[in-house]
Amino acid sequence: MESGEIRGSRKKSRRLCCIVAVLAVVLLLIIAIALGVSLSRRGNEFKNTFMQRCEKFEGYNCTEIWDAFQKAYVDRDQCDVPPEAYDSLIEAAPLETSCNRMMFWSKTKDVAQDLAAKGDCFLTVERTLLGSVLDGLTWCGKRGSDETLTTGCPEWNECVKNPVRSFWNRVSAAFGDAACGDVTAMLNASIPTPFDPKSIFASIEVKRFKSSKVKKLDIVLVTEMNSVTNCTNKSLQDLQNMLDKGIIYSCLEVQK
Repeated sequence: MESGEIRGSRKKSRRLCCIVAVLAVVLLLIIAIALGVSLSRRGNEFKNTFMQRCEKFEGYNCTEIWDAFQKAYVDRDQCDVPPEAYDSLIEAAPLETSCNRMMFWSKTKDVAQDLAAKGDCFLTVERTLLGSVLDGLTWCGKRGSDETLTTGCPEWNECVKNPVRSFWNRVSAAFGDAACGDVTAMLNASIPTPFDPKSIFASIEVKRFKSSKVKKLDIVLVTEMNSVTNCTNKSLQDLQNMLDKGIIYSCLEVQK
């Protein structure tokens, strides 16, 4: 091959490399833009769901509630959002007192929600404004961003102070504080420890019951064919011992 042909071949090779490099950069930019649009769309969908659910409750400023909600987790480490970060949100949408109707639950969510939905006899935290708005949703933020993310967020047990877990701990504390009159708690008889000390009901809600407001705690123990316990379970005895002095305790086994 002549030297001129070699130089021409090298020029073509360099030109081809430059074209490939430019195309690669363009492709990366397209992917980055598409990813940004996708994340933005998901964030907008989350906000739309939040607002639509919120607006079903009359007498609240849902825009202010959304702003207070976002302040809890945006531009923060996803594993460093403590429950108190939602204090402003609780102030923006305080839980209304509903004496003799409040129902707590542990490992019986579906049964409790079905019962609460059938009439106006019981109120679970998921049927309050904040609980209803955020039930079943996942969200988080990240350092250096004001976006609301719905993917790549920590799982419930991945870290203690993740945004979702801290929210439910905080709103459950507020729900426990609001308890008054006769209170009902639905527990699961199909597990060895129906009153699990690690549950939100045991670790947060029960501890907020005060005898000056709560007169009685009615435990409804949901039984099935495979139930392994009953109202004599030791964990339920622990529950009785934990109650503020003066609160009356009762337990009823009810088949699902």
